[in-house]
Amino acid sequence: MAELTRFGISIDQDLLEQFDRLSGQKGYGNRSEAIRDLIRAALVEERERQGDVEAVGTITLVYDHHTRDLSDKLTEHQHSHHDAIVSTLHVHLDHHHCLEVVVVRGKASKVRRLADELIGTKGVKHGKLVTTLPGTDLR
Repeated sequence: MAELTRFGISIDQDLLEQFDRLSGQKGYGNRSEAIRDLIRAALVEERERQGDVEAVGTITLVYDHHTRDLSDKLTEHQHSHHDAIVSTLHVHLDHHHCLEVVVVRGKASKVRRLADELIGTKGVKHGKLVTTLPGTDLR
């Protein structure tokens, strides 16, 4: 385990109280673990922004499957990026709407490009990309 370092910060009392409430709601046992998670999230975000780092994540889509040729277009996009797709999950939400979750892995820039293509496909009502690093770089 890495050596721990203690440090102090100055913070507005009201902001600290809000942070403590949020940390408690999220189940953190102490401020240190909450702050470590915030730092990790910022580091992951910065590394992903560089684009050449390996990323893993999900692309979540909600769409009306009655939209003409939409399912075929989404499948076509996925086939053209088959090397980045680990798995997909398709759920029928109601008579018209479907939820599709695409698990992805690859260079962050390629994963982002795939997500943009899928989310930007005409007929997709909502989409979201959530990524992180595979874990080897996280401490």
